[in-house]
Amino acid sequence: MAELRDSEKRGSFSADREKKHSISRDRKASAVEDIVAADLLDDRFAQTQRGLKSRHAQMIALGGTIGTGLFVGSGQTLARGGPAFILVCYIVITLSVYCVVTAITEVATYLPVHGGTMAYYGYRYVSRSMGFAMGYLYWYALGILVPYEITAAGLVIQYWDPNATINIAVWISVMIVIIVGLNFMPVRVYGETEFWFAGTKVILLVGLLLLGFILFWGGGPRQHGILGFHYWKDPGAANTYILGGSTGYFISFWQTMVLSVFPFTFAPELLVVTGGEMESPRRNLPKASKRYFYRLIIFYIGSVIVIGVICRSNDPSLTHGGQGAGSSPFVIGIKNAGIPVLDSIVNAVIILSAWSSGNSFLYISSRSLYSLAISGSAPSIFKTCSKRGVPYYAVAASALFCGLAYLNVASSGSKVFNWFVNLINTAGFLSWICCCIVFLRFRKACTVQNRTVPYTSIIQPYGAYWALGWFTFLLLINGFTVFFPSKWAVADFFTAYLSILIFLLLYFGHRIVFRWDKWAWSPTEVDLLTGMDEIEEAERPPPVLDTWWKKVKSIVE
Repeated sequence: MAELRDSEKRGSFSADREKKHSISRDRKASAVEDIVAADLLDDRFAQTQRGLKSRHAQMIALGGTIGTGLFVGSGQTLARGGPAFILVCYIVITLSVYCVVTAITEVATYLPVHGGTMAYYGYRYVSRSMGFAMGYLYWYALGILVPYEITAAGLVIQYWDPNATINIAVWISVMIVIIVGLNFMPVRVYGETEFWFAGTKVILLVGLLLLGFILFWGGGPRQHGILGFHYWKDPGAANTYILGGSTGYFISFWQTMVLSVFPFTFAPELLVVTGGEMESPRRNLPKASKRYFYRLIIFYIGSVIVIGVICRSNDPSLTHGGQGAGSSPFVIGIKNAGIPVLDSIVNAVIILSAWSSGNSFLYISSRSLYSLAISGSAPSIFKTCSKRGVPYYAVAASALFCGLAYLNVASSGSKVFNWFVNLINTAGFLSWICCCIVFLRFRKACTVQNRTVPYTSIIQPYGAYWALGWFTFLLLINGFTVFFPSKWAVADFFTAYLSILIFLLLYFGHRIVFRWDKWAWSPTEVDLLTGMDEIEEAERPPPVLDTWWKKVKSIVE
C-alpha cells in the first residue's frame, strides 16, 4: 500500500485507491499481517457500527473522568495534603496525562479499526503477549470501576437516608439494571444518553466554579467579609502526614500525588475505544482529544482551586464525615456558607455522575473484551454483535462485575471504596506505562516503513518518555505508606500492588504458551496496513464552515 499522503494531515483522504490496492497486492504479507487479518477480517461475525459523533466521544471521555473521584474523592485528597499540595499535584498529573493523550491519539488516529483499544494496538505494534496482558487488565479494572461508581452512588444516597431505612441493596440493584440496560442499546443511543448525562455534570461544574468565585468575595449568606485564600493560612496551605516536620510534608506530598491520579484513571483510553465506533475517526479523534484536554484543565484544576477556597482541609465533616457526599468538599463548602437546598442539588448530580461514569466504564470494559476476541485472545463468541452493532455477549460478561457492588451491603462502604481506589490506581499506572511503550513501538515502525501519520503532536516522542518514567515511579510508590508500622495492613498492601502481580502473570503466562513469538515484533514486520480500506471508507469530507452559525454548530458536533 502506498504511503499516506501529506494531505491526510489536513483531513483529506482521497488518495488514488486503485494505485494503492495494486501496490498492496504486490506486497508479500508478513506473518504478523496473517495473524492480524485472520481475526480482524473474520466475516463470520458482524462488527460494531460507527454511530458516535465527535461530541459523543468528547463527552464519553470527559464523563468518565468527571465522577465521584472528583466530587467526593477529592475531599480525602484535600484532607491529606492541603490546598497547595492538591493544586500542584493536579497540575502535574494533568500535564502528564496530556502526554499520554497525545501519544495514544496518534496511534488510534492512524488505524481506528473496529474493536480498537490500546490493548489491540499493543497486540499489533508490540507483541501478542503485550496485547493479551493489557486487554485483560482493561477488562477487569474497568469492570471493577463499575461497581465502584455504583457503591459511591449508594453512599451518596445515604446522605438523605442516614439511618438506611431503605437497604442500599435496593439502590444498587436499580443502578445496575439501568447501566446494563443502556449498554445493550445501540451505540448511537448510548452515546446520546451519555452526552446529556455528562453535559449535566459539566453544567454543575461550571456552576460550582462560579459559586467558588462568589464565595471567594464573601457572597455567602453566613459570610462576613472577603474569604479569599483564608484557608491557605488557617489551617495552612499544606498538611503533614504520619510524621511531623519536613519529613511529614514530604510524605504528605507524595501521598497526595498518588491519590490525585484516581479521577484521571482510564480517561485517555476512553477516547481510543470510541474511535472504532466513531464517524470520520481520523478527523474527529484529534478534535476530541484536543477539546478534552482544554476541558480537563478548566474543570479539574479549576475545581481544586475552588475546594481549596471554600473548604478547610481539616474540616470535621471532611476528615470524620464518614461516607459519600457528606465528605464532598463542595457540599461542605456550600453548607458552611449557609446556602440552603443547593447541597441536595449537588448530591443529586453526584448520583447522576456516578451513574454516567459507571455507564462509560461498562462500555469500555465490554469493548475491551470484544477487542480481545478480535485479536484472538478471547473466545470468538465475544466477537458476536447484534444487527445494530452491539457486542452483547461481551456486554453480558463484563456486566458480571457489577455484582461486586453488593459487597457494600456486608462491609463498610468507605473501606470497599478505598480498596477499589488502590486496586484501580495501580491498573491505571500500568495502562499508561504500556500506552507509552505501544506508542514508541508504533512510531518506530512508521519511521522504518516510511509511513506518514494523519496526526502528530509537537511534544512527542519526548512526552511519552516523560510519562513512561513518571508513571513507573508513581506505580512503585502507590502504596508506600503501608510500609510505615502505624499504617501496615495486609489488605491495603495487596490492593495497592496486586494489579502488578496480575499483569505479570498474564504477560509471562502468555509468553510461556507462545514462547516461539518474538518478545516484540520487528519494526519492519509490524502490520500497518490491514483494515486501512475500511478506515478510509469511513472518512467523510470536513464540513464547510462558511457562516458564523456553522462555526458555532461545529463546536458541539
